[in-house]
Parts: sequence; C-alpha cells; structure tokens
Amino acid sequence: MYRLLTALRRSFDRWIGWKRLGIAASLVIIALAIFTLTRTLKGVDGGVILGAIAEKSYAQIGLAALCVLCAFFTLTFYDLFALRTLGRRHVPYRIAALSSFTSYSIGHNIGATVFTGGAIRFRIYSDWGLSAIDVAKICFLSGLTFWLGNIFVLGLGLLWHPEAATSIALLPPWINQLIALGLIVSIVLYLVWLTFAPRELGQNGWKVRLPSARLTLLQILIGVVDLGFCAMAMYILMPAQPQIDFLSLAVVFILSTLLGFASHAPGSLGVFDAAMLVALPQFGREELLATLLVFRLLYFVIPFALAITVMGSREVWLNVMKPWQERRRVSDLECIASPGE
Repeated sequence: MYRLLTALRRSFDRWIGWKRLGIAASLVIIALAIFTLTRTLKGVDGGVILGAIAEKSYAQIGLAALCVLCAFFTLTFYDLFALRTLGRRHVPYRIAALSSFTSYSIGHNIGATVFTGGAIRFRIYSDWGLSAIDVAKICFLSGLTFWLGNIFVLGLGLLWHPEAATSIALLPPWINQLIALGLIVSIVLYLVWLTFAPRELGQNGWKVRLPSARLTLLQILIGVVDLGFCAMAMYILMPAQPQIDFLSLAVVFILSTLLGFASHAPGSLGVFDAAMLVALPQFGREELLATLLVFRLLYFVIPFALAITVMGSREVWLNVMKPWQERRRVSDLECIASPGE
C-alpha cells in the first residue's frame, strides 16, 4: 500500500503537480463565474443600475468609505505583525504600512497576488536589508493572518446562519454546520499545537518560526477586524429592502471573497460579483449590482490608483530625485572646499 501511494504521488508530481492543479482550479472557477454572471445579467437594465447608484446617499457612501479606510488601516498590521514575529524590529511601521497597502492593492487588482504582491514587498523591504527569504516569510505570515481571520469568522457565521451559504456551497444547512464545526475545531487544535509543540515550519534554508498561541489570538483578531470592516462597508451599501442581518451578509461576503482569491482573477472580477449575485437572490439584480459597483470603486479602484501613484512617486524619488540631490550636494561641498577656483 505504501509503495502504491508513493508511486501515485510521484506520478502526480510528474504529470500534474500542484501548480498545474492550482491553475486548472482557477480557470474552472473563472469559467463558472463568467457563465453564471452572463446568465444572471440577462435582461438587466443599465439605466436602473445607474438610478440605484444615484439613490445611494452621501452618508451611505461616506460611512462605507470610512469602513474601507479602517480596513486598509488594519491591513497595515499584517506586515507589521509578520516583521515583529521574524524579529525584524528595525523596519518601522511606516514601511510596513506602505508594503501592506501597495502589495495588496496592486497585487489583488492585477491578479496572481502571491507573485505580484511578493515582488512589491521585495522592492520595498530590500532597501531595509531584508532578503528574498525574509520577504517569503512575511508573505506566508501575512497570508496566515488573512486565512485565520476568514476561517474563524466563516466558522462562526456558518454555525449561526448555515442557510446563508446554501446558494454558493449548494449544501444543506446541516452540512454547512458540520463544516463550521470543523473550521472552529481546526483553529482550536492549531492553538493547542502552538502551545505544546515546536513552532517551526519548513526545512533546510527556509524555516519560519510561528507566533505563540497568545500572539496567534492577536493575529486572528487582526484578520477578524479587517474582514469585519470590509463586510460592514458592503452591509452599509446594501439596499434597505429586503432586510438582511449583518452575520448572514458576512458569511456570503467571506465565501465570495475566498472564491475571488482562489480564482486569482484581477480584482476577483466576475467571480466575487457572481457569487454575491447567486447568494443573494432576494435582492433586485440592478440594486445589488449598483451596490457591488460602488463597493468596487471604494475598495478596489481608488486604493489601486493611490497605490500606483505612491509606488510611482517612490520610484521617481529613489531613482531620479534622490541621486540628483546627492550629486548636487556633493557639487556644493566641492565648491565650498575650493572657493578660489
């Protein structure tokens, strides 16, 4: 039996591999999302969508924007937590905040967040003496913060409102509750493992020391607060009728977000939207699309534009303005040193 399993594993690694399997899964998710979105949007009136957007009050949009701002502020602690866990205390908060904001905003909008976000992080942290391995560890710990927060909230949400995920998961409520119990138990077991076992993952040149159980609770809290502000922004923008409670919307929002991440589609475009439309059939399609468009503007488009502007300005400063100022300073010093010439 062991030889059979070993042979199957080798065949899988040779002919398929986890990378190809991940790409195939992403393509399947995107294809299903496009099919679902195309079918759902049949007969949708664009004028009604614009009217629904115009009906949203300045207070709604302002409060949603404030929640998005708070979410991105919380997001800055992803990298800060990872840096402190790795013992890189010489990197200040402002650099961690810059890295978190730009890598997430640009990486998630371009797609393939693991690679694009990692490249942006390396560009920033390399100036502070961090290696590619250090950046890989930061990406891993930041991703762990994201997933722990999502799993915890999703577990609680499915346990309390199992019906909320039925349209997306296509599973009966009792199975959703079993999944919820499994998610919560997995986090509890993870915390127990951190308490009694060595907190190291990896081998050879790549080893990352995980935070303690107590610090992991803080890590989960960071993810939960970030996710809570994002879901609250969506909740504020939702149509007033029919009513939906926050926890039910949070479950739908998390599942839609995770599907979007799994697809690696730029900005989760199409995947996130299709999942939301399928999971919330009680709302009018035009009104819900208006909500999704405003949310996209606040959470994806504006932060993406800001991140591109910030990174572009930083590159101009580092590669043009700063060398020019240094050359000018050297020239001025030379003139002062030889005034008679």
